[in-house]
Amino acid sequence: MTRTSPTPDSARLPVRVPLVTRPLGLWDSLQATRDNVLSIIPEVALRRPIVSGRTGKRWHMVMDPEAIRRVLLENLENYPKSLVTKNLLRPAVGESLFIAEGAHWRWQRRTAAPAFSHRNVLNLAPVMTRAAERSVARIAGAGPRAVEMMQEMVTTTFDVISDVTFSSGEGFQRDTVHRAIDAYISEAGKVSLFDVLGFPDWVPRPGRLRAGGVPEMRQVADRAIQRRIDEGPDDVPDLLDLLLAGEDPESGRKMSLPELRDNLLTFIVAGHETTALALSWALYLMAFDQKAQDRARAEAQSVLSDGLARGEDVPQLVFTRHVVDEALRLYPPGGLVSRTALAGDRLCGTGILPGDTVMLPIYALHRHEALWEDPQAFRPDRWAGERPDRYAYLPFGDGPRICIGASFALQEAVIILSTLLANFRFTPVKGRNPKPVMILTLRPEGGVWLEAERVR
Repeated sequence: MTRTSPTPDSARLPVRVPLVTRPLGLWDSLQATRDNVLSIIPEVALRRPIVSGRTGKRWHMVMDPEAIRRVLLENLENYPKSLVTKNLLRPAVGESLFIAEGAHWRWQRRTAAPAFSHRNVLNLAPVMTRAAERSVARIAGAGPRAVEMMQEMVTTTFDVISDVTFSSGEGFQRDTVHRAIDAYISEAGKVSLFDVLGFPDWVPRPGRLRAGGVPEMRQVADRAIQRRIDEGPDDVPDLLDLLLAGEDPESGRKMSLPELRDNLLTFIVAGHETTALALSWALYLMAFDQKAQDRARAEAQSVLSDGLARGEDVPQLVFTRHVVDEALRLYPPGGLVSRTALAGDRLCGTGILPGDTVMLPIYALHRHEALWEDPQAFRPDRWAGERPDRYAYLPFGDGPRICIGASFALQEAVIILSTLLANFRFTPVKGRNPKPVMILTLRPEGGVWLEAERVR
């Protein structure tokens, strides 16, 4: 396996994934996928609109915005999520919004959508502020030593998602669910040789059979839901209350308890992991670029009256939002997604056959030389001008299946990041740069180790 050599200015650029410079065989592809999914992306994907090949099955990587628009919007029904994706996630989240297709997905989406309206998301902002305040206290309490900010952000965002999901806190064993999620992502999320060879999903995958914690996670959620049904909602409805009350406006159908459980677990898994990653990478970038950090801190201190960001402050935190957008461009949590073609099609002039795997390497799309100026560099100000083509920037996907919690995640990220920057100056720990590695999500391997100096 050959990797690209670092460019001479690599020391002045944020960390990135070395991409492949020649085709990989089946075994090398499997090993690369298990170690870092993004390491199978060919380096030429940064310049071409499409790259095709065969590794057990025919595959195509698409980086052209118009072709991606066809996959995600115009011909959506022809490109369901790949069997590999479903095999990885179904044991944990069942047939929830993330997995379901067609009519089963549509009615669930219609039922859940009102819970994520702008009004409801803004109503949940105080939970985000309180979690940010607790994070400030933990970091300050660590004293004058380096803090591993990835774990701190996981703790903070899990505080948020568990509070907005099960606000009473009783009957919901946070630690059990948290451990189960981490174990599942670490063990079961690794692609099996059977996946690469296209074996049917009824063939057991040993790694997924070994993954522990999922039954306990589902049982904890079931008990918490039943407790809420028995006791009724609190004064301010949380996400569970909103989903219990929700019904499909077209059919009047409500979610069954298993459907409610699977969707709540989807929101819990996706709602803390992805935002924690966005924040971790944003903090790494803030430490990497002290001038940008000073600018974001000045903005936060001018807007926040007491060092704590609130929902109504978010529209004024413009540069902080640009930092989040740029972190999501450089390190999208879902750096590669895949679909399976049901029928023949053409993308970028290339014939797509039924059964072909069509991959959208978001990591390469966000760094494509034809779509971005100075694509490898951290430049938050690129978001102050004209926004890129809608299908050139996809941290939350797009089309009908765009992430239902995107506005929730962005509000949360801006509140937490601005609060931390208003209170601390972050500097990198020498020799501890994170390594971008994707299994299910694009994580900073080795952690984000930063020194935090109190500024308030």
